[in-house]
Amino acid sequence: MNCKDVHVANTSDLRDGEMKEVSIGEERILLARVNNRFHAVSATCPHYGAPLAEGVLCGTRVVCPWHHAAFNVVNGDLEEPPALDGLKHYDVHVEGARILVEKPDATEDPHIPQATLNDPRQFVIIGAGAAGYAAAQTLRDEGFRGNIVMITREDRAPYDRPNLSKDYLHGHAEPEWMPLRSDEFFNERGIKLVLNREVTRVDARAKMITFENGDTMDYDSLLVATGGAPVRLNISGSDLRNVCLLRSFADADSIIETANRSRRAVVVGASFIGMEAAYSLRERGLDVTVVAPSREPFEAVLGAEVGAVFRREHEKHGVKFKLGSIVYRFEGSHNVEAVVLDNGERIETDMVVVGVGVRPVTQFLEGVELAEDGGVIVDSRMRVTDGIYAAGDIANFVDPRTGKRTRIEHWRTAQQQGRTAARNMAGHDTSYDAVPFFWTRQFDIGLVYVGHATSWDKIMYRGDVPSQEFLAFYIKDDRVQAVAGMNRDREMAAVEELMRLGRMPSADQLKFEDVSLVEMLYSPESMIA
Repeated sequence: MNCKDVHVANTSDLRDGEMKEVSIGEERILLARVNNRFHAVSATCPHYGAPLAEGVLCGTRVVCPWHHAAFNVVNGDLEEPPALDGLKHYDVHVEGARILVEKPDATEDPHIPQATLNDPRQFVIIGAGAAGYAAAQTLRDEGFRGNIVMITREDRAPYDRPNLSKDYLHGHAEPEWMPLRSDEFFNERGIKLVLNREVTRVDARAKMITFENGDTMDYDSLLVATGGAPVRLNISGSDLRNVCLLRSFADADSIIETANRSRRAVVVGASFIGMEAAYSLRERGLDVTVVAPSREPFEAVLGAEVGAVFRREHEKHGVKFKLGSIVYRFEGSHNVEAVVLDNGERIETDMVVVGVGVRPVTQFLEGVELAEDGGVIVDSRMRVTDGIYAAGDIANFVDPRTGKRTRIEHWRTAQQQGRTAARNMAGHDTSYDAVPFFWTRQFDIGLVYVGHATSWDKIMYRGDVPSQEFLAFYIKDDRVQAVAGMNRDREMAAVEELMRLGRMPSADQLKFEDVSLVEMLYSPESMIA
Protein backbone atom coordinates (compact mmCIF):
# COMPACT_ATOMS: atom_id res chain seq x y z
CA MET A 1 0.00 0.00 0.00
CA ASN A 2 1.21 3.48 -0.86
CA CYS A 3 2.13 5.35 2.32
CA LYS A 4 -0.21 8.12 1.21
CA ASP A 5 -3.22 5.83 0.83
CA VAL A 6 -5.90 6.40 3.47
CA HIS A 7 -8.73 4.00 4.27
CA VAL A 8 -11.91 6.11 3.91
CA ALA A 9 -14.73 3.54 3.52
CA ASN A 10 -15.59 -0.05 2.74
CA THR A 11 -17.04 -1.29 -0.54
CA SER A 12 -20.23 -2.29 1.25
CA ASP A 13 -20.82 1.34 2.29
CA LEU A 14 -21.97 2.40 -1.18
CA ARG A 15 -24.30 0.70 -3.60
CA ASP A 16 -23.80 1.27 -7.32
CA GLY A 17 -25.00 4.77 -8.21
CA GLU A 18 -24.51 6.15 -4.70
CA MET A 19 -22.16 8.78 -3.32
CA LYS A 20 -21.14 9.89 0.17
CA GLU A 21 -18.85 12.44 1.75
CA VAL A 22 -15.72 11.18 3.49
CA SER A 23 -12.66 13.01 4.75
CA ILE A 24 -8.89 12.79 5.03
CA GLY A 25 -8.01 15.03 7.93
CA GLU A 26 -9.69 18.35 7.20
CA GLU A 27 -10.03 17.61 3.48
CA ARG A 28 -13.59 16.73 2.46
CA ILE A 29 -13.90 14.22 -0.36
CA LEU A 30 -16.86 12.96 -2.37
CA LEU A 31 -16.73 9.23 -2.91
CA ALA A 32 -18.93 7.78 -5.69
CA ARG A 33 -19.59 4.29 -7.01
CA VAL A 34 -20.45 4.19 -10.72
CA ASN A 35 -20.69 0.94 -12.67
CA ASN A 36 -19.05 -0.74 -9.68
CA ARG A 37 -15.95 1.45 -9.91
CA PHE A 38 -15.06 3.92 -7.17
CA HIS A 39 -14.12 7.53 -7.80
CA ALA A 40 -13.14 10.42 -5.54
CA VAL A 41 -13.31 14.18 -6.11
CA SER A 42 -13.51 17.22 -3.84
CA ALA A 43 -16.77 17.29 -1.88
CA THR A 44 -17.79 20.95 -2.13
CA CYS A 45 -18.89 22.95 -5.14
CA PRO A 46 -16.30 25.59 -6.05
CA HIS A 47 -19.12 28.06 -6.81
CA TYR A 48 -20.53 28.79 -3.33
CA GLY A 49 -19.32 25.79 -1.34
CA ALA A 50 -22.43 23.59 -1.42
CA PRO A 51 -22.03 19.98 -0.19
CA LEU A 52 -22.22 17.92 -3.37
CA ALA A 53 -23.32 14.79 -1.51
CA GLU A 54 -26.69 16.52 -1.02
CA GLY A 55 -27.15 16.81 -4.81
CA VAL A 56 -27.79 13.97 -7.24
CA LEU A 57 -25.56 11.52 -9.05
CA CYS A 58 -26.70 10.61 -12.55
CA GLY A 59 -24.30 8.22 -14.22
CA THR A 60 -20.90 9.88 -13.90
CA ARG A 61 -22.42 13.34 -13.44
CA VAL A 62 -22.95 14.97 -10.04
CA VAL A 63 -25.23 18.02 -9.81
CA CYS A 64 -24.80 20.64 -7.08
CA PRO A 65 -27.92 20.98 -4.90
CA TRP A 66 -27.78 24.79 -4.71
CA HIS A 67 -27.09 26.26 -8.14
CA HIS A 68 -26.87 23.12 -10.31
CA ALA A 69 -23.27 23.24 -11.45
CA ALA A 70 -22.44 19.76 -12.75
CA PHE A 71 -19.19 17.81 -12.61
CA ASN A 72 -17.79 14.51 -13.82
CA VAL A 73 -17.01 12.32 -10.81
CA VAL A 74 -14.49 10.26 -12.78
CA ASN A 75 -12.07 13.11 -13.48
CA GLY A 76 -13.60 16.15 -11.75
CA ASP A 77 -14.18 18.07 -15.00
CA LEU A 78 -16.71 20.89 -15.02
CA GLU A 79 -19.70 19.98 -17.17
CA GLU A 80 -22.13 22.81 -16.38
CA PRO A 81 -21.73 26.27 -14.81
CA PRO A 82 -22.23 28.43 -12.76
CA ALA A 83 -19.05 27.04 -11.21
CA LEU A 84 -15.96 28.23 -13.04
CA ASP A 85 -13.64 25.35 -12.13
CA GLY A 86 -13.82 21.61 -11.97
CA LEU A 87 -13.26 19.47 -8.88
CA LYS A 88 -10.01 18.12 -7.57
CA HIS A 89 -9.54 14.46 -8.48
CA TYR A 90 -8.09 11.83 -6.13
CA ASP A 91 -6.67 8.42 -6.98
CA VAL A 92 -8.68 5.53 -5.55
CA HIS A 93 -7.51 1.98 -4.84
CA VAL A 94 -9.52 -0.98 -3.61
CA GLU A 95 -7.86 -3.64 -1.48
CA GLY A 96 -10.27 -6.39 -0.56
CA ALA A 97 -13.24 -4.66 1.04
CA ARG A 98 -11.33 -1.46 1.80
CA ILE A 99 -11.53 1.74 -0.28
CA LEU A 100 -8.28 3.69 -0.18
CA VAL A 101 -7.87 7.27 -1.36
CA GLU A 102 -4.44 8.74 -2.02
CA LYS A 103 -3.79 11.60 0.35
CA PRO A 104 -3.23 14.85 -1.54
CA ASP A 105 0.22 16.43 -1.60
CA ALA A 106 0.03 19.73 0.28
CA THR A 107 3.06 21.02 -1.65
CA GLU A 108 1.42 20.62 -5.06
CA ASP A 109 1.85 23.82 -7.08
CA PRO A 110 -1.46 25.02 -8.57
CA HIS A 111 0.29 27.58 -10.83
CA ILE A 112 -0.91 27.52 -14.42
CA PRO A 113 1.81 28.32 -16.97
CA GLN A 114 1.52 31.19 -19.43
CA ALA A 115 -0.50 30.22 -22.48
CA THR A 116 1.63 29.72 -25.59
CA LEU A 117 0.13 31.75 -28.43
CA ASN A 118 1.08 30.20 -31.77
CA ASP A 119 -2.14 30.71 -33.77
CA PRO A 120 -2.23 33.90 -35.90
CA ARG A 121 -6.00 34.31 -35.58
CA GLN A 122 -7.68 36.88 -33.35
CA PHE A 123 -10.96 36.07 -31.62
CA VAL A 124 -12.78 39.06 -30.14
CA ILE A 125 -15.49 39.03 -27.47
CA ILE A 126 -17.64 42.12 -27.01
CA GLY A 127 -18.96 42.01 -23.47
CA ALA A 128 -17.40 40.83 -20.22
CA GLY A 129 -20.46 39.37 -18.51
CA ALA A 130 -21.40 35.74 -17.99
CA ALA A 131 -21.35 34.74 -21.66
CA GLY A 132 -18.22 36.67 -22.57
CA TYR A 133 -16.17 35.42 -19.65
CA ALA A 134 -17.32 31.80 -20.08
CA ALA A 135 -16.39 31.93 -23.76
CA ALA A 136 -12.91 33.29 -23.08
CA GLN A 137 -12.12 30.57 -20.55
CA THR A 138 -13.61 27.85 -22.76
CA LEU A 139 -11.58 28.94 -25.79
CA ARG A 140 -8.39 28.35 -23.81
CA ASP A 141 -9.72 25.13 -22.31
CA GLU A 142 -10.53 23.87 -25.81
CA GLY A 143 -6.97 24.55 -26.97
CA PHE A 144 -7.33 27.81 -28.93
CA ARG A 145 -3.90 29.46 -28.96
CA GLY A 146 -4.58 32.63 -30.90
CA ASN A 147 -5.25 36.10 -29.50
CA ILE A 148 -8.34 36.53 -27.32
CA VAL A 149 -9.53 40.10 -26.81
CA MET A 150 -12.43 40.86 -24.46
CA ILE A 151 -13.95 44.35 -24.78
CA THR A 152 -16.18 45.91 -22.14
CA ARG A 153 -17.66 49.37 -21.71
CA GLU A 154 -17.23 48.99 -17.95
CA ASP A 155 -14.12 49.89 -15.99
CA ARG A 156 -13.47 46.47 -14.48
CA ALA A 157 -12.83 42.83 -15.30
CA PRO A 158 -15.69 40.26 -15.27
CA TYR A 159 -17.51 40.08 -11.94
CA ASP A 160 -20.34 38.21 -10.22
CA ARG A 161 -23.27 40.21 -11.62
CA PRO A 162 -26.08 38.24 -9.87
CA ASN A 163 -24.61 39.32 -6.55
CA LEU A 164 -25.12 43.01 -7.35
CA SER A 165 -28.78 42.87 -6.33
CA LYS A 166 -28.13 40.28 -3.62
CA ASP A 167 -25.19 40.17 -1.21
CA TYR A 168 -23.35 43.21 -2.58
CA LEU A 169 -26.30 45.58 -2.53
CA HIS A 170 -27.31 44.77 1.03
CA GLY A 171 -23.73 44.88 2.28
CA HIS A 172 -22.89 41.22 2.88
CA ALA A 173 -20.31 41.02 0.06
CA GLU A 174 -17.20 43.16 -0.04
CA PRO A 175 -16.08 44.67 -3.37
CA GLU A 176 -13.03 42.40 -3.46
CA TRP A 177 -15.30 39.34 -3.40
CA MET A 178 -16.98 40.27 -6.67
CA PRO A 179 -14.40 39.64 -9.47
CA LEU A 180 -14.77 36.26 -11.11
CA ARG A 181 -11.02 35.96 -11.58
CA SER A 182 -7.82 37.72 -10.61
CA ASP A 183 -5.75 39.80 -13.02
CA GLU A 184 -3.18 37.00 -12.95
CA PHE A 185 -5.74 34.58 -14.33
CA PHE A 186 -6.23 36.63 -17.48
CA ASN A 187 -2.51 37.32 -17.84
CA GLU A 188 -1.54 33.68 -17.49
CA ARG A 189 -4.04 32.64 -20.15
CA GLY A 190 -3.22 35.41 -22.56
CA ILE A 191 -6.70 36.96 -22.43
CA LYS A 192 -6.47 40.69 -23.15
CA LEU A 193 -9.05 42.86 -21.40
CA VAL A 194 -9.97 46.15 -23.06
CA LEU A 195 -11.83 48.27 -20.51
CA ASN A 196 -13.82 51.50 -20.85
CA ARG A 197 -14.34 51.08 -24.58
CA GLU A 198 -17.68 51.44 -26.34
CA VAL A 199 -18.22 49.59 -29.62
CA THR A 200 -20.32 51.73 -31.97
CA ARG A 201 -20.26 49.55 -35.09
CA VAL A 202 -19.63 45.99 -36.16
CA ASP A 203 -19.40 45.46 -39.91
CA ALA A 204 -20.10 41.76 -40.40
CA ARG A 205 -19.02 41.80 -44.04
CA ALA A 206 -15.69 43.52 -43.43
CA LYS A 207 -15.14 41.73 -40.08
CA MET A 208 -14.30 45.04 -38.46
CA ILE A 209 -15.15 46.65 -35.11
CA THR A 210 -15.32 50.43 -34.72
CA PHE A 211 -15.00 52.17 -31.35
CA GLU A 212 -16.51 55.44 -30.14
CA ASN A 213 -13.30 57.35 -30.91
CA GLY A 214 -13.05 56.03 -34.45
CA ASP A 215 -10.42 53.35 -33.78
CA THR A 216 -10.99 50.01 -35.48
CA MET A 217 -10.12 46.39 -34.77
CA ASP A 218 -10.20 43.38 -37.08
CA TYR A 219 -11.29 39.93 -36.04
CA ASP A 220 -11.27 36.43 -37.42
CA SER A 221 -14.16 35.31 -35.22
CA LEU A 222 -16.40 37.45 -33.03
CA LEU A 223 -18.68 36.72 -30.11
CA VAL A 224 -21.25 39.40 -29.31
CA ALA A 225 -22.22 39.11 -25.65
CA THR A 226 -23.29 42.64 -24.80
CA GLY A 227 -26.28 41.68 -22.65
CA GLY A 228 -29.11 44.08 -21.91
CA ALA A 229 -29.49 47.71 -20.95
CA PRO A 230 -32.08 48.51 -18.27
CA VAL A 231 -35.31 50.01 -19.54
CA ARG A 232 -35.94 53.59 -18.47
CA LEU A 233 -39.49 54.71 -17.82
CA ASN A 234 -40.63 57.28 -20.37
CA ILE A 235 -42.55 59.41 -17.88
CA SER A 236 -42.24 62.86 -16.38
CA GLY A 237 -39.45 63.13 -13.81
CA SER A 238 -37.40 60.15 -15.01
CA ASP A 239 -34.36 62.42 -15.28
CA LEU A 240 -34.50 63.52 -11.63
CA ARG A 241 -31.55 62.68 -9.44
CA ASN A 242 -31.81 59.55 -7.26
CA VAL A 243 -33.95 57.74 -9.86
CA CYS A 244 -31.68 54.71 -10.19
CA LEU A 245 -31.27 51.72 -12.49
CA LEU A 246 -29.43 48.52 -11.58
CA ARG A 247 -27.38 46.63 -14.11
CA SER A 248 -23.70 47.36 -13.58
CA PHE A 249 -21.25 47.53 -10.69
CA ALA A 250 -21.31 51.33 -11.01
CA ASP A 251 -25.11 51.27 -10.77
CA ALA A 252 -24.94 49.22 -7.56
CA ASP A 253 -22.35 51.58 -6.06
CA SER A 254 -24.56 54.56 -6.94
CA ILE A 255 -27.60 52.93 -5.30
CA ILE A 256 -25.59 52.16 -2.16
CA GLU A 257 -24.32 55.72 -1.98
CA THR A 258 -27.84 57.08 -2.43
CA ALA A 259 -29.30 54.63 0.10
CA ASN A 260 -26.75 55.69 2.71
CA ARG A 261 -28.26 59.19 2.73
CA SER A 262 -31.92 58.13 2.33
CA ARG A 263 -34.71 56.98 4.63
CA ARG A 264 -37.32 55.95 2.07
CA ALA A 265 -37.19 54.11 -1.24
CA VAL A 266 -39.68 53.14 -3.92
CA VAL A 267 -38.94 50.17 -6.15
CA VAL A 268 -40.76 50.19 -9.48
CA GLY A 269 -41.33 46.66 -10.73
CA ALA A 270 -41.82 43.33 -8.97
CA SER A 271 -39.31 41.49 -11.16
CA PHE A 272 -36.38 39.59 -9.71
CA ILE A 273 -34.13 42.64 -9.89
CA GLY A 274 -36.87 44.79 -8.32
CA MET A 275 -37.67 42.37 -5.52
CA GLU A 276 -34.03 41.63 -4.74
CA ALA A 277 -33.36 45.38 -4.65
CA ALA A 278 -36.33 45.84 -2.28
CA TYR A 279 -34.96 43.13 -0.01
CA SER A 280 -31.47 44.64 -0.03
CA LEU A 281 -32.66 48.18 0.62
CA ARG A 282 -34.87 46.98 3.47
CA GLU A 283 -31.88 45.13 4.94
CA ARG A 284 -30.09 48.48 4.89
CA GLY A 285 -32.86 49.92 7.05
CA LEU A 286 -34.83 51.95 4.50
CA ASP A 287 -38.62 52.14 4.37
CA VAL A 288 -39.37 50.37 1.08
CA THR A 289 -42.47 50.38 -1.11
CA VAL A 290 -42.77 48.20 -4.21
CA VAL A 291 -45.04 49.38 -7.04
CA ALA A 292 -46.05 47.03 -9.86
CA PRO A 293 -49.04 46.46 -12.17
CA SER A 294 -49.31 42.73 -11.41
CA ARG A 295 -51.51 41.17 -8.72
CA GLU A 296 -48.47 39.52 -7.09
CA PRO A 297 -44.69 39.66 -7.55
CA PHE A 298 -43.35 37.37 -10.29
CA GLU A 299 -46.88 36.59 -11.41
CA ALA A 300 -45.95 36.30 -15.10
CA VAL A 301 -43.05 33.94 -14.36
CA LEU A 302 -44.10 31.93 -11.30
CA GLY A 303 -47.84 32.46 -10.99
CA ALA A 304 -49.76 34.37 -8.32
CA GLU A 305 -49.67 31.66 -5.65
CA VAL A 306 -45.86 31.41 -5.61
CA GLY A 307 -45.54 35.18 -5.98
CA ALA A 308 -47.67 35.64 -2.88
CA VAL A 309 -45.09 33.69 -0.85
CA PHE A 310 -42.50 36.34 -1.63
CA ARG A 311 -44.91 39.18 -0.95
CA ARG A 312 -45.79 37.80 2.47
CA GLU A 313 -42.10 37.31 3.33
CA HIS A 314 -41.33 40.89 2.32
CA GLU A 315 -44.31 42.23 4.26
CA LYS A 316 -43.18 40.28 7.32
CA HIS A 317 -39.96 42.31 7.13
CA GLY A 318 -41.74 45.63 6.68
CA VAL A 319 -41.79 46.08 2.88
CA LYS A 320 -44.99 47.69 1.61
CA PHE A 321 -46.65 46.93 -1.74
CA LYS A 322 -48.78 48.91 -4.18
CA LEU A 323 -49.76 46.15 -6.59
CA GLY A 324 -52.13 46.60 -9.50
CA SER A 325 -50.71 50.11 -9.83
CA ILE A 326 -48.78 51.98 -12.52
CA VAL A 327 -46.32 54.81 -11.90
CA TYR A 328 -47.64 57.95 -13.59
CA ARG A 329 -44.82 60.39 -12.85
CA PHE A 330 -41.94 61.26 -10.54
CA GLU A 331 -41.98 64.60 -8.73
CA GLY A 332 -39.21 66.75 -7.31
CA SER A 333 -37.17 69.87 -7.94
CA HIS A 334 -33.69 68.37 -8.38
CA ASN A 335 -33.89 65.07 -6.48
CA VAL A 336 -36.89 62.80 -6.70
CA GLU A 337 -39.29 63.57 -3.84
CA ALA A 338 -42.42 61.55 -4.66
CA VAL A 339 -43.84 58.85 -6.91
CA VAL A 340 -47.35 59.51 -8.25
CA LEU A 341 -49.47 56.52 -9.24
CA ASP A 342 -52.11 56.30 -11.94
CA ASN A 343 -54.87 56.51 -9.30
CA GLY A 344 -53.46 59.80 -8.03
CA GLU A 345 -51.84 58.38 -4.89
CA ARG A 346 -48.59 60.10 -3.97
CA ILE A 347 -45.76 58.21 -2.24
CA GLU A 348 -43.04 60.40 -0.74
CA THR A 349 -39.55 59.03 -1.20
CA ASP A 350 -35.86 59.89 -1.19
CA MET A 351 -34.89 57.50 -3.97
CA VAL A 352 -36.34 55.22 -6.64
CA VAL A 353 -34.99 52.00 -8.14
CA VAL A 354 -36.54 51.12 -11.49
CA GLY A 355 -36.50 47.41 -12.38
CA VAL A 356 -38.86 46.91 -15.30
CA GLY A 357 -36.71 44.81 -17.61
CA VAL A 358 -33.87 45.19 -20.10
CA ARG A 359 -33.52 45.64 -23.84
CA PRO A 360 -30.83 43.84 -25.89
CA VAL A 361 -27.76 45.94 -26.66
CA THR A 362 -27.43 45.23 -30.38
CA GLN A 363 -27.92 48.57 -32.11
CA PHE A 364 -24.29 48.67 -33.29
CA LEU A 365 -24.54 45.50 -35.42
CA GLU A 366 -24.66 45.85 -39.21
CA GLY A 367 -25.35 43.11 -41.71
CA VAL A 368 -27.00 40.67 -39.27
CA GLU A 369 -30.63 39.70 -38.69
CA LEU A 370 -32.31 41.01 -35.56
CA ALA A 371 -35.58 39.87 -33.98
CA GLU A 372 -38.43 42.31 -33.32
CA ASP A 373 -37.26 42.91 -29.74
CA GLY A 374 -33.71 43.63 -30.84
CA GLY A 375 -32.33 40.20 -30.03
CA VAL A 376 -29.82 38.56 -32.38
CA ILE A 377 -31.12 35.51 -34.25
CA VAL A 378 -28.72 32.57 -33.85
CA ASP A 379 -28.71 28.96 -34.97
CA SER A 380 -28.23 25.93 -32.73
CA ARG A 381 -24.46 26.59 -32.69
CA MET A 382 -25.02 30.17 -31.45
CA ARG A 383 -23.86 31.36 -34.88
CA VAL A 384 -25.28 34.58 -36.31
CA THR A 385 -23.49 34.64 -39.64
CA ASP A 386 -20.07 33.74 -40.99
CA GLY A 387 -17.53 34.63 -38.30
CA ILE A 388 -20.05 36.03 -35.76
CA TYR A 389 -21.63 34.32 -32.77
CA ALA A 390 -23.94 35.68 -30.06
CA ALA A 391 -24.73 34.48 -26.55
CA GLY A 392 -26.52 35.57 -23.41
CA ASP A 393 -29.38 38.03 -23.01
CA ILE A 394 -29.23 39.12 -26.65
CA ALA A 395 -29.39 35.63 -28.22
CA ASN A 396 -32.67 34.66 -29.88
CA PHE A 397 -32.43 30.88 -30.19
CA VAL A 398 -34.62 27.85 -30.76
CA ASP A 399 -35.46 26.15 -27.47
CA PRO A 400 -34.54 22.50 -28.14
CA ARG A 401 -37.37 21.33 -25.86
CA THR A 402 -40.23 23.30 -27.41
CA GLY A 403 -38.93 24.09 -30.90
CA LYS A 404 -39.86 27.75 -30.40
CA ARG A 405 -37.62 30.80 -30.56
CA THR A 406 -36.98 32.59 -27.31
CA ARG A 407 -34.55 34.76 -25.36
CA ILE A 408 -33.62 33.91 -21.78
CA GLU A 409 -32.07 36.50 -19.47
CA HIS A 410 -30.40 34.23 -16.91
CA TRP A 411 -26.81 34.28 -15.71
CA ARG A 412 -26.22 30.55 -16.08
CA THR A 413 -27.92 30.38 -19.48
CA ALA A 414 -25.52 33.07 -20.66
CA GLN A 415 -22.59 31.02 -19.34
CA GLN A 416 -23.88 27.89 -21.07
CA GLN A 417 -24.35 29.71 -24.37
CA GLY A 418 -20.93 31.33 -24.11
CA ARG A 419 -19.35 27.91 -23.66
CA THR A 420 -21.23 26.52 -26.67
CA ALA A 421 -20.29 29.48 -28.86
CA ALA A 422 -16.62 29.18 -27.86
CA ARG A 423 -16.48 25.50 -28.72
CA ASN A 424 -17.84 26.22 -32.16
CA MET A 425 -15.49 29.17 -32.64
CA ALA A 426 -12.64 26.78 -31.76
CA GLY A 427 -13.68 24.44 -34.57
CA HIS A 428 -15.94 21.93 -32.85
CA ASP A 429 -19.52 21.19 -33.87
CA THR A 430 -21.55 21.61 -30.68
CA SER A 431 -25.26 22.34 -30.49
CA TYR A 432 -26.82 24.27 -27.64
CA ASP A 433 -29.15 22.02 -25.63
CA ALA A 434 -28.59 23.13 -22.03
CA VAL A 435 -31.37 23.24 -19.44
CA PRO A 436 -32.16 26.80 -18.21
CA PHE A 437 -31.87 27.52 -14.50
CA PHE A 438 -32.02 30.52 -12.18
CA TRP A 439 -32.18 31.19 -8.47
CA THR A 440 -33.14 33.96 -6.09
CA ARG A 441 -32.83 34.47 -2.36
CA GLN A 442 -34.72 37.16 -0.44
CA PHE A 443 -34.76 37.49 3.35
CA ASP A 444 -35.14 33.95 4.68
CA ILE A 445 -36.42 32.21 1.57
CA GLY A 446 -34.82 30.95 -1.61
CA LEU A 447 -36.28 29.61 -4.83
CA VAL A 448 -34.74 27.71 -7.73
CA TYR A 449 -36.31 27.36 -11.17
CA VAL A 450 -35.45 24.82 -13.86
CA GLY A 451 -36.66 24.95 -17.46
CA HIS A 452 -38.46 27.78 -19.21
CA ALA A 453 -42.19 28.48 -19.46
CA THR A 454 -43.51 31.62 -21.12
CA SER A 455 -47.08 30.43 -20.54
CA TRP A 456 -48.83 27.41 -19.09
CA ASP A 457 -52.15 25.61 -19.10
CA LYS A 458 -51.96 24.80 -15.40
CA ILE A 459 -49.61 24.65 -12.42
CA MET A 460 -49.41 21.44 -10.42
CA TYR A 461 -48.08 21.60 -6.87
CA ARG A 462 -46.38 19.10 -4.59
CA GLY A 463 -45.92 20.07 -0.98
CA ASP A 464 -47.34 23.18 0.66
CA VAL A 465 -46.77 26.55 -1.01
CA PRO A 466 -47.58 28.85 1.95
CA SER A 467 -45.18 26.93 4.19
CA GLN A 468 -42.39 27.45 1.62
CA GLU A 469 -41.77 23.77 0.99
CA PHE A 470 -43.02 22.77 -2.45
CA LEU A 471 -42.48 21.97 -6.10
CA ALA A 472 -44.51 23.83 -8.74
CA PHE A 473 -44.79 22.19 -12.17
CA TYR A 474 -45.68 24.48 -15.10
CA ILE A 475 -47.61 22.37 -17.58
CA LYS A 476 -48.25 23.12 -21.27
CA ASP A 477 -49.89 20.53 -23.55
CA ASP A 478 -49.44 17.86 -20.82
CA ARG A 479 -45.65 18.49 -20.77
CA VAL A 480 -43.66 19.97 -17.91
CA GLN A 481 -42.07 23.13 -19.28
CA ALA A 482 -40.53 24.31 -16.01
CA VAL A 483 -40.38 23.55 -12.29
CA ALA A 484 -39.94 25.95 -9.38
CA GLY A 485 -39.04 24.75 -5.93
CA MET A 486 -38.44 25.89 -2.37
CA ASN A 487 -36.59 23.71 0.14
CA ARG A 488 -36.64 20.73 -2.22
CA ASP A 489 -33.05 21.04 -3.42
CA ARG A 490 -32.31 17.41 -4.18
CA GLU A 491 -35.52 16.97 -6.15
CA MET A 492 -34.80 20.15 -8.12
CA ALA A 493 -31.35 18.81 -9.00
CA ALA A 494 -33.09 15.65 -10.20
CA VAL A 495 -35.47 17.76 -12.30
CA GLU A 496 -32.48 19.31 -14.06
CA GLU A 497 -31.15 15.90 -15.05
CA LEU A 498 -34.53 14.51 -16.06
CA MET A 499 -35.07 17.51 -18.33
CA ARG A 500 -31.60 17.09 -19.82
CA LEU A 501 -32.35 13.43 -20.56
CA GLY A 502 -35.84 14.15 -21.91
CA ARG A 503 -37.39 11.97 -19.22
CA MET A 504 -39.53 14.32 -17.15
CA PRO A 505 -42.79 12.66 -16.10
CA SER A 506 -45.98 13.85 -17.76
CA ALA A 507 -48.75 15.74 -16.01
CA ASP A 508 -50.72 12.49 -15.70
CA GLN A 509 -47.78 10.74 -14.03
CA LEU A 510 -47.32 13.61 -11.59
CA LYS A 511 -50.83 13.07 -10.26
CA PHE A 512 -49.46 10.05 -8.42
CA GLU A 513 -47.62 11.21 -5.31
CA ASP A 514 -45.49 8.05 -5.24
CA VAL A 515 -43.62 9.08 -8.41
CA SER A 516 -40.16 9.97 -7.06
CA LEU A 517 -38.16 12.34 -9.22
CA VAL A 518 -34.91 11.31 -7.54
CA GLU A 519 -35.54 7.59 -7.93
CA MET A 520 -36.27 8.09 -11.63
CA LEU A 521 -32.58 8.92 -12.09
CA TYR A 522 -31.61 5.43 -10.99
CA SER A 523 -33.32 3.70 -13.88
CA PRO A 524 -31.00 1.85 -16.32
CA GLU A 525 -31.44 4.62 -18.92
CA SER A 526 -30.17 7.29 -16.53
CA MET A 527 -27.31 5.22 -15.16
CA ILE A 528 -25.58 5.12 -18.56
CA ALA A 529 -26.19 8.79 -19.38
